[in-house]
Amino acid sequence: MTSTNYKSIASKLKFEGRAFINGKYVDAIDGRKFESINPATGDVLCSVARCNHQDVDLAVSASRKAFESGVWSKTAPEYRKNILLKFAELLTHHGEENAVLECVDSGKLIIDCINEVANDTPMHFQWYAELIDKTFGKVPPTDPSVTSLIIKEPIGVVAGVVPWNFPLMMAVWKLAPALAAGCSVIIKPAEDTPLSAIRIAQISKEAGIPDGVFNVIPGFGDAGEALGRHNDVDAVSFTGSTEVGGLFMKYSGESNLKSIGLEMGGKSPFLVLEDAKINDTLIDNAINSAFWNGGQNCSANMRQIIHSKVKDEFLDKVLKKVKKIKVGNPLDVNTNMGSMISKGHLAKVDGYIQKGIDEGASILHGGTSESNQKGFFAKPTLFDNVKENMTIAQDEIFGPVLGVLTVNSTDEALKIAKNSKYGLHGSVFTQDIDKAFYIAKNLPCGTISINTFSEGDIKTPFGGYKQSGSLSRDQGTEALNQYLQTKTIWISHS
Repeated sequence: MTSTNYKSIASKLKFEGRAFINGKYVDAIDGRKFESINPATGDVLCSVARCNHQDVDLAVSASRKAFESGVWSKTAPEYRKNILLKFAELLTHHGEENAVLECVDSGKLIIDCINEVANDTPMHFQWYAELIDKTFGKVPPTDPSVTSLIIKEPIGVVAGVVPWNFPLMMAVWKLAPALAAGCSVIIKPAEDTPLSAIRIAQISKEAGIPDGVFNVIPGFGDAGEALGRHNDVDAVSFTGSTEVGGLFMKYSGESNLKSIGLEMGGKSPFLVLEDAKINDTLIDNAINSAFWNGGQNCSANMRQIIHSKVKDEFLDKVLKKVKKIKVGNPLDVNTNMGSMISKGHLAKVDGYIQKGIDEGASILHGGTSESNQKGFFAKPTLFDNVKENMTIAQDEIFGPVLGVLTVNSTDEALKIAKNSKYGLHGSVFTQDIDKAFYIAKNLPCGTISINTFSEGDIKTPFGGYKQSGSLSRDQGTEALNQYLQTKTIWISHS
């Protein structure tokens, strides 16, 4: 499809900003609203319900009633499977429209939105639907007078609190396995990007998901806190900042000790060892790892740790590529990078760029943004001579900044890579398989990619070590398991 076609779809979009509770779109109880902004233009798209604890209570009540009734939680696996497959079919049918909606609400590239919203979103529902009737319990060996059953049951009411950088994809990473498990689910989208989650709620109803089983509560942090503190929410799955993740642990401890799954920040390293081939594939991965989604990605590899033997060649080729990055209208298929999510976030990214300059890193391209622009566009920025304890080497920038750190050995590269409070992702490039496994086994990260930048796919679990996450994981069978409780039934007989 062409840019013209996508712009035409955008011009015809009808925006829904109300909450979705118990199968219906509703305004916030107190009538409050906030504006959803197109970050590429600064224009208002629509008004959105600003939900608070009252609306959360209503959604939780609807979720609990649906769960206890068994209308979803106690149905045959094939029933849930067929409905989720229908949901996937409808999401495919509405894929391009939903992708354009996400593009204008988030400033993400339309090409990325097509991949994530039109393609990956329905695929996730299909994958977990197919898994429903292939999840088995166990019968352990016991004394002949005993039969023991180990079974799995849905955990109950689940709150999914999701970020703005992958709005629908992150919601679906939680929604698809939780629904497959038989849970009732409340999605709290980020206030900057609520529209795609609100939209698919109606599609879920059309697919046959019963009222109350899937609810959407747009709003600000107080709505998230209300979910985190609610005594009738059984689990929270959160993706976002480490700071807010810590708050959800606090909310759990001060309420009903609900299960908390966390996927949080990162400062992921990209290691290029001395024997690596500095070819187009490596350079493309270096660029993609730092600038994909405008660097607004938890696993972005912005700390690029390069051996001195290949550093000059690497930097020369990276600089040429960075200079060619086209920043602009995300609906244009020829654009390489869209906007930052908001004016405030752009100012934060600019602040980090200025901090890098002030602390002595050498800026080779980019810099702070233009003050008189329409929309919130950052400049792709490349730093050399970054030191491991500089602010831009330690803090999560969440913007298009690539920083090069020079090393003289594999052990030095590993030491610097480990110098972080985060542990979400890492990439290593080398022709030596022993060195590759040495790095992979000794780098405390949830995902390590070798000779590529990749987070894996739906079949592989995704999450972090240290302050990047908890023991829970998104994707894979692990995601389904975190929404299931384990019960032992012990039967004594003659």
